Amino acid sequence: MNKIICGDALTVLRTLPDKCCRCCVTSPPYFNLRDYGVSGQIGLEPTMQEYIARLVEVFAEVKRILNDDGTLWVNIADSYAGSMKGSAGYPQHAKGTKEAGRKGLLGQKSITKCKYDLPAKNLIGIPWRLAFALQDSGWILRQDIIWSKSNCMPESVRDRCTKSHEYIFLFAKRQRYYFNSEAIKEPIADSTIDRLAQDLEHQSGSQRAHGGVKTMKAVGGSRGAFGGKQSRHRGNQELTAYRNKRSVWNMPTSSCGKNHYATFPDELAVNCILAGTAEGDVVLDPFVGSGTTCRVANRYGRQYIGIDLNPAYCKAAEAEIPINLF
Repeated sequence: MNKIICGDALTVLRTLPDKCCRCCVTSPPYFNLRDYGVSGQIGLEPTMQEYIARLVEVFAEVKRILNDDGTLWVNIADSYAGSMKGSAGYPQHAKGTKEAGRKGLLGQKSITKCKYDLPAKNLIGIPWRLAFALQDSGWILRQDIIWSKSNCMPESVRDRCTKSHEYIFLFAKRQRYYFNSEAIKEPIADSTIDRLAQDLEHQSGSQRAHGGVKTMKAVGGSRGAFGGKQSRHRGNQELTAYRNKRSVWNMPTSSCGKNHYATFPDELAVNCILAGTAEGDVVLDPFVGSGTTCRVANRYGRQYIGIDLNPAYCKAAEAEIPINLF
């Protein structure tokens, strides 16, 4: 099953059989932020509505080929409506400007802010527009996750904060779906460790519950949200408690490298794949780009199907995946 297919996402997906994948982890091309130099690419539509409509069509095919208990994880960023002033409106004149330096694998310049049906400087709201469109098409929007970038790109803006996050949306095909919360648990907070380490009789406790009228204390050996006993420090015994994964994921961006100008980090794909699949399941990425999803799936004993319109990206992604030993 392991393969990377070069071609249009919608066209290739239509050739795949029903219910052949357990999970889809992907990051579609962002709206009007980059020209990948390939005819028919998604992301350069003249309007935001056409861009959203194309993605809804693609993800309708993804839904068909997912198992009934399958999940879809979509990483998506936002775009701004611009004034079309200066080199932003004339990319052929952008040589030597900051915009001219933002190039992808094929040497294509970035698409700078463009004006559509919103006044200039508007944040378009692409992530939530897509999320609601997919919800309207029948997907169950289960959660929004914040990818907080610890090494975000600096911005020269002075009338808003520097953007340091993107969204990851978790969608389910059915109300009951596969989700392995144990596989992505995280260590409990340091403050909780300190509180649990106290003697029960001398704990300061917390007054956040019940409007501050009742002090709540940690109870040694109590069961967590998923039935596992919390362990706490006793003498020289080290505390090893874990908690359910939170919805804000703090992780740095990946190095762009030579293969692709923008990649999400391996850790992001690991969280999605471990939560959404069991070993041996098939993971899909219809916009494979640098191949992160497929590479991580292979590493953790999952099968994969990757699709990309750009032949150079497909070739580079294949080169990044070691021989499958599973």
